[in-house]
Amino acid sequence: MMHKRALVKPDGRALMLYARAPIDGIISAPSPSSTPHAPNPHLRWHPLRAEWVAYAGHRQHRTFLPPAEYNPLAPTTDPAQPTEVPAGPWDVAVFDNLFPTLAHTAHEPPELSIPTAPALGACEVVVFTQDSTATLGRLPLWHLELLLEVWADRYRELGQRDDVAYVFPFENRGVEVGVTLHHPHGQIYAYPFVPPIPARALEQQRLYFEEHGEGLLEAFIENEVSDGTRLIYNGPLATGFTPICARYAYEVWVAPHRGVPSLADLTAEERTDFARALKTILLKLDGLWQRPMPYILAFQQAPTDGQPHPEAHVHAQIFPALRMPDRLKYLAGSEIGAGVFTADTMPESTVAQLQAISVVVDA
Repeated sequence: MMHKRALVKPDGRALMLYARAPIDGIISAPSPSSTPHAPNPHLRWHPLRAEWVAYAGHRQHRTFLPPAEYNPLAPTTDPAQPTEVPAGPWDVAVFDNLFPTLAHTAHEPPELSIPTAPALGACEVVVFTQDSTATLGRLPLWHLELLLEVWADRYRELGQRDDVAYVFPFENRGVEVGVTLHHPHGQIYAYPFVPPIPARALEQQRLYFEEHGEGLLEAFIENEVSDGTRLIYNGPLATGFTPICARYAYEVWVAPHRGVPSLADLTAEERTDFARALKTILLKLDGLWQRPMPYILAFQQAPTDGQPHPEAHVHAQIFPALRMPDRLKYLAGSEIGAGVFTADTMPESTVAQLQAISVVVDA
């Protein structure tokens, strides 16, 4: 059972604490500042790409790789310490980002020669654990299950807002992908529109569902499980694999077998197997590199735009950092400029390396 406690920071930002046990006692929500928080990011329309670009100049002032003795994501009871989370009996913490790309306070965008709009929505920081030395893959299995419940709770709560059409949990890991703090954490962006990449994928899933009466990803997973070549984990209710069409070396997807639209729709049993699949994959990636592998972990799920999405199938995608020594290529002109990826490695070759890594996934 998940327990939740909602608090408000001195600057008005929300803080949610989650745990397996009740969160009792007097807990104050700390903040680096008591000044009322009212960021004002905005969107500009890209006429050639037909998509919105977000502008948030205040993010230039965010904390970047602070000294080891200062960790703004570490709990403390010292009122003089400018931290974001309190000491107390919690396992996962979520709070409004101090430097958001999207905000419910966004208003009055600049008038330009192209369309603009307030960058409405939300940006939350998810602190995975109080242990600053931990990693997502090395958390106990129960902790990963709890984290999946937290992501599901945020999907439900943020998805009810009128200014949110898509809830996107993700983790950037490593300075190679721009991480500004080493404490294990991720983020949630709640967009006022469905972003281009999931929108394109959802459209293909919708067309397939209308033609075949079943989900595209569900059929894709059935084929991968039947073939078996690229499987890394295959449990009773979830699987982890390198897709046959992987654009990145060591790209891995994790998904439930059943075509459920969001993390909030997973059963307890599916959540357990999903957590085991994710933990297995992350441990193997670290084992392959013999170091914490820099990656992007992104969850794709159904929009919260008020429309039914029977075509959607929640899944996690793990992409490596743009460059790892001797193994990966830089994204260059074709990839960045044209969106056409050239793979220097075969999925069947890279997955064989991951399959060979032995890991122990216990509770």
